[in-house]
Amino acid sequence: MPRTLARKDPGSFQTLPLFVEANAEALSYQSLGRPLNFPQMLKRRQPVSVADSQHFAVELANLGVSVRLTLSWQGRDYWVLVRQRREDRGDVVLKLISGYVPAHELNLPLLTALHEVAEECLLETPEGWLSGRFGDTWLPAPYHPALRYRENAHFRLSPLSGSARQVRCGNMTLLERPRAYVHLPTASLQLVYDLHLELPKETRHLSLLHVDECLEQGQLVARLDRRRPDLYLIPLEQGRPRAELLSLKNGQLKAVGTRGLWLAESFAAQDGWLVRDERIRWKDWLVQQNLAPGKKSPARAGFKRLA
Repeated sequence: MPRTLARKDPGSFQTLPLFVEANAEALSYQSLGRPLNFPQMLKRRQPVSVADSQHFAVELANLGVSVRLTLSWQGRDYWVLVRQRREDRGDVVLKLISGYVPAHELNLPLLTALHEVAEECLLETPEGWLSGRFGDTWLPAPYHPALRYRENAHFRLSPLSGSARQVRCGNMTLLERPRAYVHLPTASLQLVYDLHLELPKETRHLSLLHVDECLEQGQLVARLDRRRPDLYLIPLEQGRPRAELLSLKNGQLKAVGTRGLWLAESFAAQDGWLVRDERIRWKDWLVQQNLAPGKKSPARAGFKRLA
């Protein structure tokens, strides 16, 4: 049975619409107008059009962040993906860890990205749950005391190589150099941070689980459902993804079926600063990446389909 971990008031969330300018070398954004609550923001997320993918100025509904999280496990690297049912778009996709940037963090979106990792990516060991650090900054433990976090061990997040093109909030350059794109169907600016997750050396029997939030009677309720861990891994080989999808439970990797699977728009083709698609089929993404399904391996034992 799903376990309720937290409840919060969605009315406390506020963000700001944006004015975005871009050229071939850099993109800058700044706040525009009055703060928006969550329903107001969703109402503004309507399709926009831009004539030139490299040079433009446009008003957008919000700023979002994603984390392309690379997990190191037993000598191999994996991208971490989250299964999400997107009520506003009526679909189910695998996506990067992501969230909306609140108004008070508009000039520090990395902080939002770190909070999203802490909230969406739960790492369980037999000794308890792992909290994390980014440099000298502790990530929050959002579900304490409902979950018992370990005191003597934690994971570490560190930045990987950033985008070649600059992104600025006003006159301030974002030092971590996230990849940026304007998502035309939702009139949003998206920043993608490339981060690496290093586990404690003694980690054994690791399980990955995702906490899902849903709106119930005016409250956002966070629940953990062990029957639907909803965190998945794409293995990497020399930094390149493989055409496989895996889950990790009690230290064991299991292959997951990909028939009919869709990925979120962050995996779709980017033209200049623009992404035009709502989503992309897994099989189309494999073609885009010039990937072919891998041969059967021990990890494919216990094959199951992602529903």
